[in-house]
Amino acid sequence: MASIKNLYSSKVIQPGFETNYGVDFVIHFKLSADKKDEDEAQFIRLIEALVNVGFATEVRNGTADSLLIFLKIASQKILNDQVYRSRLGDWLHGARTIGPDKDVSQSLQDDPVTEAERLRLVFLLITRPKGEGGAGITPGSGPWTSVESIFPLHDHAFNRTWIQKMSSKYTVDDKDLNDIRDKFGEHVAFYFAFMQAYFRFLVFPAAAGFSAWMFLGQFSSLYALAVCFWSVIFFEFWKKKEVDLAVQWGTRGSSKIQHPRPQFQHEHEARDPVTGEIIRVYSPYKRLQTQLLQIPFAIACILVLGTLISTCNSLEIFINQVYDGPFKRYLAFIPTAILVVMTPTFSTILTNFAERLTEMENYETMDAHHAALVQKQFVLNFITSYMALFFTAFVYIPFGHVLTPYLDFWRTIATKLTPKDHVWAAQEFVVDPTRISQQMFYFTVTAQVVNFLTETVLPYVKRKVKDEAKGVQAKISRSAAASQNRDVKEEKDFLDRVRSEIELEVYDVTGDFREMIIQFGYLSLFSVAWPLTPCFFLINNWVELRSDAVKIAISSRRPIPWRADSIGPWIDALGFLSWLGTLTSAGIVSLCSHSNSSGPAGSKGQVEAWVVLLSVFLAEHFYLATQMVVRYLMSKVDSPGLQRERKEKYLIKKKLLEENLQQEVHEKAATPGIEKSDQITRAALEDEARRASKRGLNGPEDMFWQRQRGMGDTIEVGRSYISQNATQSAGSKSL
Repeated sequence: MASIKNLYSSKVIQPGFETNYGVDFVIHFKLSADKKDEDEAQFIRLIEALVNVGFATEVRNGTADSLLIFLKIASQKILNDQVYRSRLGDWLHGARTIGPDKDVSQSLQDDPVTEAERLRLVFLLITRPKGEGGAGITPGSGPWTSVESIFPLHDHAFNRTWIQKMSSKYTVDDKDLNDIRDKFGEHVAFYFAFMQAYFRFLVFPAAAGFSAWMFLGQFSSLYALAVCFWSVIFFEFWKKKEVDLAVQWGTRGSSKIQHPRPQFQHEHEARDPVTGEIIRVYSPYKRLQTQLLQIPFAIACILVLGTLISTCNSLEIFINQVYDGPFKRYLAFIPTAILVVMTPTFSTILTNFAERLTEMENYETMDAHHAALVQKQFVLNFITSYMALFFTAFVYIPFGHVLTPYLDFWRTIATKLTPKDHVWAAQEFVVDPTRISQQMFYFTVTAQVVNFLTETVLPYVKRKVKDEAKGVQAKISRSAAASQNRDVKEEKDFLDRVRSEIELEVYDVTGDFREMIIQFGYLSLFSVAWPLTPCFFLINNWVELRSDAVKIAISSRRPIPWRADSIGPWIDALGFLSWLGTLTSAGIVSLCSHSNSSGPAGSKGQVEAWVVLLSVFLAEHFYLATQMVVRYLMSKVDSPGLQRERKEKYLIKKKLLEENLQQEVHEKAATPGIEKSDQITRAALEDEARRASKRGLNGPEDMFWQRQRGMGDTIEVGRSYISQNATQSAGSKSL
């Protein structure tokens, strides 16, 4: 697989990395030694389904016990029709203000197809149900249990240029975002756009935080007001920015065109009152009944994770501040060890339950299912990320005396466990207001470094170890070497590269969004306790922006270039944390500013309840007033995207006055699938080969796609591979 040295330092791309041979997608087809007939039947069905919707196919040996099926659109006309229908559908659903020209070639000339759009439409053609004109291939489910995965290949020439550019620039400009969008789709581009906007905005709280750290100290009300004001401005700015980007990228409203979820179980079919189309329906009342289970789910998360975190925190306080017996130096690691072991365990159990609950809610579309799952995961992340800090800020520092009964519990246990000949003295419990600063240092610095190593370095090490293990296994079985020896010499480097990409992890931009939103929460909720928080986040995010590019280009498979018109459900989480941060900052300042020096059992932390409530009340109204003012000012600021949208609306109204839309356009948009004349035949491929020969196009790419002439050849070659695999497996077992 590619390394940083290959992609970044080398002046010439290695053989096998310079071209994708025109391949659109690769299907990884797993084989079973004891199910030869089933594999063969499923392989034949797969090739027939792909060819029938307009794909050219080639099959090669994959990794051990697998096949690689290479796909590309057979003709430009098929792709043009898919693009035209997609854009016309966008217009019908309101995602485009202007419909595509009836002259398809002129329409595509005016608005060229990007690589991301091509790959997205090709992937939909592969996975869309047959009734909607697709091949109906669903990896690992239904009749396609042997289809392990479907993925596009990396463009390593672009990846190398991209990494070089990212490492030599301080910021990401609009051209960089457009390049990312054209290669990886709007969903990934929105992440990098959000990261860049967030990075630039962090300059202001970083400057305020450094000043507060120098002159004001912890729990500064001025710094809390500054963070509140900043979070409102950033949230409102991003809401406007993502609309502007969606308009510029032509995806505004694309979330309305949602992709059906294959696992959806409908109760009956009905006619859509708007479009007149037949749709599958599931009772919203049944879904609501299932959704109500989210309430006990949230309570369970709070009880399980909250109890675990609070218990470990009280144990840590006892060991570090009260216990003065033997092995204190080593016992201090017990609470951390418990959290490290138990938190992921409970989180995994609750995450699995969240996924099961989301499945039970039975959403029709992928977007709705994803949004519901993200909301449940956010509850888990909120508790695991912030519970310890809430405990310290709202219990330990202002109300240390509340902990006394819990500390007596641990004192009793320590006394029973300590040998009778060892007498230990208890220290006086003293509230340490620097504890929350130490915790914030961990979450701001230590945890960010660990996360960077986990995301960037660990996958590289795992891949190296896996490669070494495979090398040893290949020497023993010789099966992998045998499959590679059957490769055509001109294709060997390319096929080796494809086999390496199969082993990469699937990239999920949701994880990166989650990481940044949780980081924003640390800043807005608790940075008043340690004002240097935004300074370290500023440094971290400069590195994060570039490490994420490396992760996508080197450590992960190329993502499916999905469209998006926003950052999805994360915008709601961002607004929630912005609002909650105002309340918690006011509460922390009211409670903890009076406890800014150590004292026994919270003796200096006595604050009237009405003072705290009044502070929170005023802070919320300050937030709402600031939000109203910022929204009003933002509404007066124009943008290129909104100007373009107004212009397009004006032009379409003008065009409607000049001509009437023809019924033919609507009928063409509603016709699924491809015409029979567009399907591939052996004669058509032979004609194409003769034309290519006359044009002198017998290069490696042309030779790659001419080795198997049509569906029959592909099926025969695939069957021979399956038979060879079964024979080799039988021979290996006999040895």
